[in-house]
Amino acid sequence: MKNKDKEVKDNQQEVVEESAEKEVKAEETATEVQNEENPLAKLEAEVAETRDKYLRLYSDFENFRKRNAKERLDLIKTASEEVLRDLIPVVDDFERASKANEAEEDAQKIREGNLLIFNKLMKILENKGLKPMEDLIGNPFDADTQEAITQIPAPNEEMKGKVIDVVEKGYTLGDKVVRFAKVVTGA
Repeated sequence: MKNKDKEVKDNQQEVVEESAEKEVKAEETATEVQNEENPLAKLEAEVAETRDKYLRLYSDFENFRKRNAKERLDLIKTASEEVLRDLIPVVDDFERASKANEAEEDAQKIREGNLLIFNKLMKILENKGLKPMEDLIGNPFDADTQEAITQIPAPNEEMKGKVIDVVEKGYTLGDKVVRFAKVVTGA
């Protein structure tokens, strides 16, 4: 009797499982039939989904662009802050030197004080990466780093096309020319 009851229960379980499978298959078939019968509705749903994705992506990009522009402006506004902070002690030194120069009569001491301040300023600028262009006289003219303001007759044949005098020093910041050297070339 127990075996029969167990068999009946197993059969009932199988029937329930089979009917559940048939219901799932029926629902899938109905969905497939509906999609086959109405491809326009399927395409409209895809278009709506694609439009939603596009709008979200566009909004994300706009937010990124605005945030990036704001950060760039903030960076530009504060980029020179560090350099200026380092230059303030040099300004203080000039103010102290100016006050001291009013009472000082020895020109040599004034020149030494000014030279100390100048060297301090140049050291700060060099630490920030600014380098003066050195040893230009006697070298060939380089239009990438120099600006010829005039030409004069060369004192000898070797100096033709070369730098004879530097009117204003040029400066580089890293590999970039910040100010072109103004030079006189030989013709």
